[in-house]
This record gives sequence, structure tokens and C-alpha cells, in this order.
Amino acid sequence: MSVNQEIKPITTEINEKGHLCIGGCDLVELAEKYDTPLYIYDEDTIRSMCQEYKKAFAKYEKSNFMFASKAFMTKALCAILKEEGFGLDTVSGGEMYTAYSAGFDMSHVLLNGNNKSIDELEMALDYNIGRYSVDNFLELALLDNLAKSKNKIVDIFLRITPGIECHTHEYIQTGHLDSKFGFDLTQLDEAIDLIKEQYTNLNLVGLHAHIGSQIFETQVYYDEVGVILKEIRRIKEVHNIDLKEINLGGGLGITYTEADVPPSVETIADVIIRSIEVHCKEYNLEYPAIYLEPGRSIVGTSGVTIYTIGSSKQVPKGRRYVAVDGGMADNPRPSMYQAKYTAVIANKANEESNEEVTIAGRYCESGDILIRDIKLPHPEEGDILCVFNTGAYGYSMSSNYNRTLRPAAVLVKNAQSDIIIKRETYEDLVSDDEIPQRLSSKIMIEN
Repeated sequence: MSVNQEIKPITTEINEKGHLCIGGCDLVELAEKYDTPLYIYDEDTIRSMCQEYKKAFAKYEKSNFMFASKAFMTKALCAILKEEGFGLDTVSGGEMYTAYSAGFDMSHVLLNGNNKSIDELEMALDYNIGRYSVDNFLELALLDNLAKSKNKIVDIFLRITPGIECHTHEYIQTGHLDSKFGFDLTQLDEAIDLIKEQYTNLNLVGLHAHIGSQIFETQVYYDEVGVILKEIRRIKEVHNIDLKEINLGGGLGITYTEADVPPSVETIADVIIRSIEVHCKEYNLEYPAIYLEPGRSIVGTSGVTIYTIGSSKQVPKGRRYVAVDGGMADNPRPSMYQAKYTAVIANKANEESNEEVTIAGRYCESGDILIRDIKLPHPEEGDILCVFNTGAYGYSMSSNYNRTLRPAAVLVKNAQSDIIIKRETYEDLVSDDEIPQRLSSKIMIEN
């Protein structure tokens, strides 16, 4: 079974105390040592998933893997990905800076995004990143002008909307025609003419498409390859440009609950490679280099979040709400996407789950519900709740809502735990606050 088809990290086990362990570390002890809420990442699961991608695509030599940094981005993760031979798909100056400060090879970094700032484009040029995925006409002009000013020629993809809709949440569909991302296919000729005639510091190497996120279908990948290669054939005929690269984005789904049945990495690889073979033969094209941008499938299953259970409320003839010390500020996905999760009580891992409860967050929003109607072993104050598959889009989408502190993150392996993100302090929280002089002087007088 592929790692993305598992609910729990691959090192998950129950010890002699009846406690849940990941990476050889007792989660109850981690809660005591680092406090909660706490993000926990299993290094073996991350590496295993990276290796699955490399193995699945091994028979296609021109394969490149660019981790989608938006899923989770830290310097420690950059170090792991560098060792595993992955590049990075970035979408901001912050993500590029994280990679750069971690000593990542910036030639293996791609900059994506639908509204890159001038500062971000300049940063990318100064860092000598390897690829740009250009999203619109304004960016073509900006990037060419900046590259010219620095006497550089840069390699670019043109991002297109292939007109493929996958059956996922509408907020995470990106490949359909009515999308904020990329050029419509009817706009490509104009963009290519500009590159050929005016934007001489841009070197067009290929096309990029991304069809969505948390994808369970396989045909969409086959169709995506077909649309891109058909367009590459047309570009060759019309513009006499022989594009050698295609970027297929990412989007492979993971298993959050037993109801989720995503395909394996091997299945996706077979579909993509078969489509390349079929369509290259049909269009008389050389096999292109392919770029893939997995994010959620690399880190999602590796991560869990642990919470301490606090108050509870029994609604007469209704639900029992059990509150934890976190919620929508450390994991907004249930509130934003109605995302569903699986959880266990880490200190009661051997006990029967026979009581149905709803897990509520601590934040001042009625929609702050982490999990609805889950069966657990009688939850009590002080229990440690472990929510699985929070490795992607938990920390990266977290906030200081209600002026709370963002949690710490630890990396576990071989019974060792290491901090990879420090827990915020109240001093951190107010470190960027400023009181204007006209107000601070009044405060001093009153005091």
C-alpha cells in the first residue's frame, strides 16, 4: 500500500503503556515535554513517500520532483528534501528565502503564483532559481524587464488552464477554464509572439498545468498530459518552437478517513507515462522532461497534531461537545473546506471507541469544529487527542486568531524528537506591534 493511502504515519504503534507512539516517541510524553497543541512529523514517512515517487517514475528517466512548498515549509524539511533529491515549487518570497537560508540548491527551485510581486521576481533572479512558471501577460513584461536589467536570460514555463475539472472541492480546483490561474489556451499564441519578438530575455522551455488538489481520479492525469502535448505539437507547427518540458503540477490525494480511496503513486505514474507514450507517438514528439509538484502527498500522512482535551458540553438530547486547546487557528481546513479527519486518544490507544462526540476548538467561532461525530474511548479532561494527516496545510495555514500562539513542530525518528519550529511566545506575538508616539505619550502621562 502506498503511503498516501495510509491514515497513520508508517512508524505508528502502541507501546506497553497503551500509548500511541510515532517515530518511536510516546505522544503522551511529547505532550508533557513540548506542551500542546503540537505538530509532530515522522521523518521516515516523509522519506518513504519521496522514495515512492522516485521508484514509481524510475522507468521514465526525464522525471523531476518539485515539492509544493505551500503544503509545509521549514528549513528542516528543505534539508530532508535536498537529501532525497527533490526540488522545490515555491509561490512566495518567504518560501524562496526559507530554501535559500537552508542552503538549498536554488537551481532546483521553481517560482509559481498568479500575482508575483516585483520584489519576489527580483529575489528569484538574485537567487538564480531554475524555473519560473509565468501566469499572465503582466508577469511576462515584468520578468523580461527585470531579467534584462540584470543581464540574465531565464527559463520559463507558460502556465495554462487545460479545461479539466477534477471532482474535488471547488476552492482547490485550478485547471478548469474559469480559474484565476494561468493563460487560456486561446491566449498562448499572443504570449509566444511576445516572447519571440519582444521579451528576448525569456527562454520558453515548456508548458505548465495544475488540475487541482486532493485528487482521487486517474483519468484526469491522462487527459492533462494529452492536452499539454497536443498544444506543444500545435506550437511546434505554428511557431517552430520545440518545447522539451512539461510541468504537470501535483494534487494526488491522501487518506484522511476510511471513506477516502486515493490512487497510489505507482498508479498515477503508470497513467502519466502511458499517456506520454500514446500522445508522443500520436503527435510525433520526443518524450519531454516532466516536472511533478507533489505537496500534500509528501507530508500529509507524516504529520499529526496532538491536543489536550479540556471542557465538554452535553446538549440535552443532542451532541456531546469535547473541546481541545487548539482548533481553527492551527488547522483551518475543517472550517474552510469541511475537511474530515480521523483521531484517537493517545493515552487510551488500546481502549474501545464506543462514545460518539464532536471535537470543538477553543476559538470564538461557531464553525470552529475539528471533527464531527467521531467515536472515541470516553474523552476526559487531560486526555491527549491525536488527529492524523495534518502534515499538510495545518501549520502553513495557521494564524494568531484570538491572539493565540502558533504551536511548535517536532520531527521524530528512532525514538528521538527534535524541534523544527519553536513555539511562539507572547513576546513573539507583540514583537512587531508599535504604539504611535502620540498615543504612547498619553499612556506615560496616565501612568
